[in-house]
Amino acid sequence: MPTPILMPALSPTMEQGKLAKWLKKEGDKVLSGDAIAEIETDKATMEVEAVDEGTIGKIVVPEGTEGVAVNTPIAILLAEGEDVSAIGEKAPSPLPLSREGRGENGVSGAPPQQARAAPSPLAGEGRGEGEVAQTNANGHGRIFASPLARRLAAQAGIELSLVKGSGPRGRIVKHDLDEAQRAGVQKAPDAAAAPGQNGTQALVPSRAFPAAMPDDQILALYEKGSYEVRPLDNMRKTIALRLTQAAATIPHFRLSVDCEIDALLDARQRLNARSPKDGPGAFKLSVNDFIIKAMGLALQRVPDANATFTERGLLIHKSSDIGVAVAIDGGLFTPVLRGVEHKTLAQISNEVKGLAERARRRRLAPHEYQGGTTAISNLGMFGIDNFDAVINPPHATILAVGRGESRAIVKGGQIVAATMMSCTLSCDHRVVDGALGAQLLSAFKGFIEEPVTMLI
Repeated sequence: MPTPILMPALSPTMEQGKLAKWLKKEGDKVLSGDAIAEIETDKATMEVEAVDEGTIGKIVVPEGTEGVAVNTPIAILLAEGEDVSAIGEKAPSPLPLSREGRGENGVSGAPPQQARAAPSPLAGEGRGEGEVAQTNANGHGRIFASPLARRLAAQAGIELSLVKGSGPRGRIVKHDLDEAQRAGVQKAPDAAAAPGQNGTQALVPSRAFPAAMPDDQILALYEKGSYEVRPLDNMRKTIALRLTQAAATIPHFRLSVDCEIDALLDARQRLNARSPKDGPGAFKLSVNDFIIKAMGLALQRVPDANATFTERGLLIHKSSDIGVAVAIDGGLFTPVLRGVEHKTLAQISNEVKGLAERARRRRLAPHEYQGGTTAISNLGMFGIDNFDAVINPPHATILAVGRGESRAIVKGGQIVAATMMSCTLSCDHRVVDGALGAQLLSAFKGFIEEPVTMLI
């Protein structure tokens, strides 16, 4: 029987993506593991592999199509001995996002053929896309719900434990929430709609990104022909959505400190002079590599700041996993370096260069830019003295770094010249209080101004 190939989930939070390119055409034979298409998410373009062998009988979603929902049929796979006539007149068509890929595609009885991303970024996580284990209020079992269903439940104040799921393995989808609202299911206690979540699909600009003025009023201010409309790509939509939510939901406060970096610059020069000219041991340290290492060690020195806020409690992390903002055309990535406290400066330098290079080609796997507890945004190379950065959830802090500049300071009662660098730490006040943030920034400053201590 013909089997639908479904739009795969390339990350735990992915709900839709762009089918950028087909690598196979109708009539092509495929084997398990063959790359059949390229899928573009908000952050990366990844190849998708076939799980089973067969023949591509019909391509349902043309290449270049944006906003294709996860679990939507994108093609039909024919088994050996089947031809196109087996598909029938009612081949599945792309599902609207609101239906959440519930299998209402006109193909009955056909087990879904789920494509997989190559390489799989989620190996070992042990949980399917959109499935979040929860404990019922009465202590019975687990609740499986899609991300959209969870948002709608939070907005409507519906207790998910009272909703019967119609999706795979009893997964709760949007349709179930609609039915529950019509049936008047009991509301959850103290429920309130999450800011920035209004029950619409993510990445719909007119609904997901509330503006100070409606679009029609903004357009009315400018003469027609005096501008061009540049459509939002997936990356820009995601940046707009996440930072709008971050600014609206995270109580930010900022702490600033000036660091003297003359000793650091001297150490950097001497270490780079000792690097092999080429080969696997070669390196070229940047000031940013020292900053990353110093923040990793500071988080170990002040472990209470190495945390993430959840409604169940603070997650206190054991490892210093630090995001590093990388500017690319049209947006930015924040690839995450894991276990910074255990890495040498040379390892950090080479790893950052590799991640940045793949980021600029949009070839990072989701696990390389998801997670982490803090981030570093360095605009010093652009001549910026100081700035404030917006926290990127689920991080609790972000460090904004300005340029190093020669300033007159007082040392031992004498006015001397020193190279100073301004740093501003934005903190999530739900996690990091003022004194705790000051301790973290003080520890960071200590490592920066005495770089030899990073080697202890």
